[in-house]
Amino acid sequence: MEEYIGFDVSMKETAVSIRRDGKRIWRGKCASDPKVLADLVRKRAPHAKRVVFETGPLSVWFFHALKAEGVPAICIDARHAKAALDMAPNKTDANDADGLAHLAEVGFFREVRMKGFESMLSRTRMAARNRLVRISVELSNQIRGLMKTFGLIVPSAKGGKFDEHVCRLLDGRGDLAPIIMPILEAWRSVRVRRAAELGRQVLADARQSQACQLLMSIPGVGAITATAFTSAIEDPANFKKSRSVGAWIGLTTRRYQSGEVDYDGHISRRGDAHLRGLLYEAATVIMTRSAAESDLRTWGIKLREKIGFKRAAVAVARKLAVIMHAMLVSGEFFERKATNTI
Repeated sequence: MEEYIGFDVSMKETAVSIRRDGKRIWRGKCASDPKVLADLVRKRAPHAKRVVFETGPLSVWFFHALKAEGVPAICIDARHAKAALDMAPNKTDANDADGLAHLAEVGFFREVRMKGFESMLSRTRMAARNRLVRISVELSNQIRGLMKTFGLIVPSAKGGKFDEHVCRLLDGRGDLAPIIMPILEAWRSVRVRRAAELGRQVLADARQSQACQLLMSIPGVGAITATAFTSAIEDPANFKKSRSVGAWIGLTTRRYQSGEVDYDGHISRRGDAHLRGLLYEAATVIMTRSAAESDLRTWGIKLREKIGFKRAAVAVARKLAVIMHAMLVSGEFFERKATNTI
């Protein structure tokens, strides 16, 4: 006698539904704590075969914690579960748990590969750095806008030069300096100290990672892009074909076909948006700034003449993702004038 369980997870409470032989045998709620839920499973469903819950903010923690407790946890794609859960006449946590338990019983779901602790730690560091960089840009733009009102134009500059220009323009402006200087101090704290510290951590980890060093042999790919790619991919064996990586990141075009209608649209934009943006940025660097000639750069420039810069950059980004995965599989460094696995 095997049981199938559905968890509808929220921040405070989790709705639980247990099914056996096509019937619900128990339903209730308990605290959103993996240990408490594991005890409940052992008590109510000692022969549990599948415990299903959706992707969400707590899904990584829940998955690894439940696995550590010996619970056969499975995390499924929330977008796929939504179609089945919407069949219920009323949207409640209990009904959602019933629907997830039913999906677990019939096996109609797509399991999501959950990332390991080290990968999530690396991605968290990258996300924190990215957020601090965005905040610093917002602060610098705010300073420029406020000073422009009084005829003080801050020249375009990077890093410490921006700080110097602002201080020079505020020299002798006792009326405006008390307003701008607190914002400038916040900019210094965020950009010069905190974001730079996280950047140094990312760079140090990339120097110690053989996979990152391998990917950084590609012109235009730095420590940030290499770290983001390796932490997202984790094990190259997760993808049977290198071509699948482009679709997984959302760099392949959508297709709609129905009867006589059949057309391709924009890229799907699914998956990791940050990684997709980094690959697009690397593709732009390869096509515009990189002085190193390569087959990839030559192909991208020729494609730009046919379809335009932006679409060519997307195509180069997709091909770059495929090449990077192939390099991780083969363990070979990037060869600029060789035919890589694409």
